[in-house]
Amino acid sequence: MSHRPFPGRRSVLRGSLAASAALSLPTALGAAPAFARSGRPKAGWGVQAGDVTCDSGLVWVRSDRPARMIVETSATESFRNPRRWHGPLLGPGTDFTGTTPLRGLPSGEQIHYRVLLADPDDPRRTGEPVTGSFRTASAKRRDGVRFVWSGDLAGQGWGINPDLGGYRIYEAMGALDPDFFLCSGDNIYADGPLTETVALPGGRTWRNITTQEKAKVAETLAEFRGNFRYNLLDENLRAFNARVPSIIQWDDHEVTNNWYPGEILGDTRYTEKNVDVLASRARQAFSEYFPISTLRRPGGRVHRVQHHGPLLDVFVLDMRTYRNANSTDDQPTDPQGILGREQLEWLKRELSRSLAVWKVIASDMPIGLVVPDTGDGKPNIEAVAQGDPGQPLGRELQIAELLRFVKHRRITGTVWLTADVHYTSAQHYQPSKAAFTDFEPFWEFVSGPLNAGAFPANTLDGTFGPDRVFLKAPTTANVSPADGYQFFGEVDIDGASGELTVRLREQDGSVLFTQVLQPGRVGQ
Repeated sequence: MSHRPFPGRRSVLRGSLAASAALSLPTALGAAPAFARSGRPKAGWGVQAGDVTCDSGLVWVRSDRPARMIVETSATESFRNPRRWHGPLLGPGTDFTGTTPLRGLPSGEQIHYRVLLADPDDPRRTGEPVTGSFRTASAKRRDGVRFVWSGDLAGQGWGINPDLGGYRIYEAMGALDPDFFLCSGDNIYADGPLTETVALPGGRTWRNITTQEKAKVAETLAEFRGNFRYNLLDENLRAFNARVPSIIQWDDHEVTNNWYPGEILGDTRYTEKNVDVLASRARQAFSEYFPISTLRRPGGRVHRVQHHGPLLDVFVLDMRTYRNANSTDDQPTDPQGILGREQLEWLKRELSRSLAVWKVIASDMPIGLVVPDTGDGKPNIEAVAQGDPGQPLGRELQIAELLRFVKHRRITGTVWLTADVHYTSAQHYQPSKAAFTDFEPFWEFVSGPLNAGAFPANTLDGTFGPDRVFLKAPTTANVSPADGYQFFGEVDIDGASGELTVRLREQDGSVLFTQVLQPGRVGQ
């Protein structure tokens, strides 16, 4: 990439930022700041930035008590001549979290920031500042773009294991110096309690850091909030958040497994059976713990398009909020589908308006992989494909409509990225192999999990002609992170040629598969 040497100047900052993160460890880990000023607000859960554009970004923090959030930005770590931003008052109504928007930033530049928490009754009394940095998107094509993506954190009973050094995959992702991290959903497992130990094959033992909120399924707002706080106990994640901004979407486990609006649970672990009630509480906690631009607006939503300069637009989908009920998914008409009509029309409109060379469709569920939902004992479908390789049925009808739209509007450079299925693979969709043929070829890349159980590969549905070009998955279910099969993906767009390179990587950063795509083609 032409805009910085690899691994990039952020590597120079790693030591100072990691030290900053270590100095602000939550007291739950028994490592409160040694130099913290007594009686003053503390930001022990670190900082994070999100939804960064060429001239803006959001900064997040959580206080340990009521406080006024103040952000200072500078072009240098010394914070000479800082610019000050006055943020919200943090209190119990948001679990003492808050987000401050930064606007009018220079493009393609490293922004150093520090968050101060001030006593609301005495602004002169501030806690120790917590620092972070991010790079704004460049308005110049030649600078290129690099980002990483994955999903699924602390699932299937596998939480923060101190014996393994916690969530070490974040260290590997950060070493690539990405411009941002795209999380494809399942940021938490609200339906996945953790125990202190889990027996592993061969007489080994997995150990989890545990908290009260992770002892049962999340039902109350406090329990959902505690699930989001749990992951921030990991120092690798906090250090990563301090230097890599995020684009966050959600999927099912932020609420409960395979949920859909209107569902009434039969799961005996829950006293609150109404999924709409659970989803409302989960959504509030989700909006409190991540810096997401569209959730700050009235009637806030998860789906959005993030513009990252002339090379890249990221279309973040929400396949939960507007979907119909899970079923056998073989109905001949399906106006609601998995996206809902309004979101589908939004996506078509924004794709047609996009001037970016590459249009990444961040899908929280895969398109051609059959993902079943047998939770109520019925052979229902959780995602899009239902296993019938013929003409589109059910939720496939919406995807067919979208693919047809991309072809006939001659929209170039669409690439689908997803997670969800807990393995990594690459599928190339080709009309010559499909039952539905009115589309141009495109790629779908799957990565994850970040730290969760790994599972065997799902079967492919032939409706859109997927050809599985690469696959790495275990042969048994719920393989622990101690035994590998944890993955993330990297996307690298070259500023000179416009080529987009996808690398599927293991948890230590080693490359498993590489695919280079050329710009300017309809579909891809």
